[in-house]
Amino acid sequence: MIFFVENGTDFDPAVECGIDDVSTFCGRLGEAVLAGEGITGTDGLEASLYLVSGEEIRELNRTHRDRDEETDVLSFPNIDTGEGESLEAVLSAPDADITDPESGRVLFGEIVINTERVRRQAEEYGHSVRREFAFLVTHSLLHLAGYDHMTPEEAAVMEQKQEAVLTSLGIGRDG
Repeated sequence: MIFFVENGTDFDPAVECGIDDVSTFCGRLGEAVLAGEGITGTDGLEASLYLVSGEEIRELNRTHRDRDEETDVLSFPNIDTGEGESLEAVLSAPDADITDPESGRVLFGEIVINTERVRRQAEEYGHSVRREFAFLVTHSLLHLAGYDHMTPEEAAVMEQKQEAVLTSLGIGRDG
C-alpha cells in the first residue's frame, strides 16, 4: 500500500516517533490491516495521510460531520461495501470511481490526524507517541476498510483488530 503524506504541522515523526519514512511505516500498517481481512498484494492501493493541528481538524469535523469539536482522527473512505459486497471483491474488481486514472491504483481513502492529540493522548494513556500514532493510523485504516464502532459489538471487533495489527508489527503499549 502506498501512502501519500502531507504534514502541515511541527510534528516530526522521525524525532517524536522514530519513524524515518512515514509513508513506508503507514504502508506496513495498511498491509497488516488488509492481511487481517485475508487481502494480500496491496501494491495497487493508495491512501493519503494529512497531519494537521487541532483547529484544522475541528474545522474539518465541523464541515464534514457537522460536529464543532476537535477530534483525534478523521477517516474519509473511498470504498463503499455497504451493499453487502466484500472489501476483497471491491478491491479485486475496482470501478473507475475508486481508481486513480494516472496510476491505476485503487484510492482507498484519506486519513487526517491531529498531531496535538497524538502527543496528548500518548501522555494520557502512558505509552509512546509512536504507539499512539500507529494506533490512530490503524484505527482509521479499519474505518477505510468498512469497520465502525457505533455499537459495543462493533467497538469490540475494532479493538481486537487494532490490537492484532499493532502486535503483529511489534508495536506494544510500551512502545
